[in-house]
Amino acid sequence: MKLRMKIMSGFLILVIMLALAGIFSIYELTTISSSVQSLLDDNYKSIDASKKMIEALERQDSGLLLLISGEGTEGRKMIEKADTEFQSALDIAKNNLTITNEIDFIEDIDFKYQTYRALWADPLANPSGDHDLTWYFNQGHPAFQAAKTAVDKLIALNDETMYRTASNLKNRMHRIIMPGIVAIVSALVFAFLFNYFIHRYFVNPIISITKEVQNVLKTGRPSNVEVETDDELKDLASAIHDLSYLARKQK
Repeated sequence: MKLRMKIMSGFLILVIMLALAGIFSIYELTTISSSVQSLLDDNYKSIDASKKMIEALERQDSGLLLLISGEGTEGRKMIEKADTEFQSALDIAKNNLTITNEIDFIEDIDFKYQTYRALWADPLANPSGDHDLTWYFNQGHPAFQAAKTAVDKLIALNDETMYRTASNLKNRMHRIIMPGIVAIVSALVFAFLFNYFIHRYFVNPIISITKEVQNVLKTGRPSNVEVETDDELKDLASAIHDLSYLARKQK
């Protein structure tokens, strides 16, 4: 192999090692960035919808208290508006199913809410009925708490998923870092070996040839330097030998 190719191949191997490590790291970072952002967006959307459902439930509960306390008009407006907001938030959650078994939580919310809705629909339709604080504490408020607890479970599910996503991100970051560390260590080892071979097969032969030329100039004897490599340095040593022999012959 020619001397130029030996040197170029050494640097080429080093460049390839670093380039592969860089490409792998960039690919992993890009993949993580897109997947994690998508997961976080989906989880945040479900959590935001759940918070809106809880706010709507709390307004319905307040409206129900107003209704049974004799503030029928204000209580009705509050309940009906909150009902529309709850249904809208529930639809968002139904169309954003990204977690295993999340549909079970949504269905539980829907069932508990419909049960609660059926309870406050009765005093809305029959304001003069027997709906007092005793009825509220025995039926209305427990149904409200059941629906609210179902929504809280959905929030907890998404919070847990976000935590797992963060943990997975940490583990994947370790996998991204490792190729870089391996590439750096390998590059250092290769650089050491490359430096060793450069000195052995390039620098040392040049030093030997230089000393031999100096000896030829001093003694006039033909050069007999030996070069291990089969490249331009060997050709140079052979040319010096021929030149020194010719110079001695012409004296």
